[in-house]
Amino acid sequence: MKKTDEFRGKTVVITGGGGILCQSFARTLAERGARVAILDLNGEAARAVAQEILAAGGEALGVEANVLDADSLKRAHEAISIAFGPCDILINGAGGNHPKGTTSQEYLLKEHLKEEAVTTFFDLDPVGIQFVFDLNFLGTFLPTREFALDMVEKEQGVVLNVSSMSSLRPLTRIPAYSGAKSAVSNFTQWLAVYFAKVGIRVNALAPGFFLTDQNRSLLTSEDGGLTARGNTIIAHTPMQRFGTAADLDGALLWLCGSDSAFVTGVVIPIDGGFSAYSGV
Repeated sequence: MKKTDEFRGKTVVITGGGGILCQSFARTLAERGARVAILDLNGEAARAVAQEILAAGGEALGVEANVLDADSLKRAHEAISIAFGPCDILINGAGGNHPKGTTSQEYLLKEHLKEEAVTTFFDLDPVGIQFVFDLNFLGTFLPTREFALDMVEKEQGVVLNVSSMSSLRPLTRIPAYSGAKSAVSNFTQWLAVYFAKVGIRVNALAPGFFLTDQNRSLLTSEDGGLTARGNTIIAHTPMQRFGTAADLDGALLWLCGSDSAFVTGVVIPIDGGFSAYSGV
């Protein structure tokens, strides 16, 4: 593993660390000397990422943790403190959508109300909506409440939230996810102000369309081509491709590092120009 001293001695906690994007965050920061604690509801996935980093010569710890359970986060915090010391950088990467918070059509037509196979706005399940808001918003709030206290004690630290381009440009069919990520962006700005005098910077990434386990089947077909929704997205992305995990590295390293010492309260779209394109 190629290492630099950029983050040497820093303890980084990453929630949702077993996912495609967040495990890439873990590898990128470990390559630059960070001690990385990978938290995931799937403990096996978290430990697998940690083992990969360890095998490459980095420092990592995989911890099973539920971002919606304060006691689970406290136990994870205790384990990390013993292994690596207090948290310097927290990346809130846990999040996601739920089918019960998703419509099946982009637009409502009157006849949809009589079609059982069509899920309209009026069919959305409040339980599914609540799940999406809990996972994305509370799943950012609770880890921050748990780990940012370490930063207050030292009067320095970084919180990096993962919002979404859909917080800036709400997407069709996913009202719960778009609304929840908007809450994350708003919370990022609120925290940035609240923590400013104790030396904690709070910013967010707003990724556009990246192929992950969650959306791959929605955007690509089994033969490797694009679905209708995938084609629509590429047609509205000026750079004409989906993002890769490596596309997030520049903003990740900048916002977590000292070069952004005067940057707080920003939400940065990384979307190939999707949010800037009007469609004409």
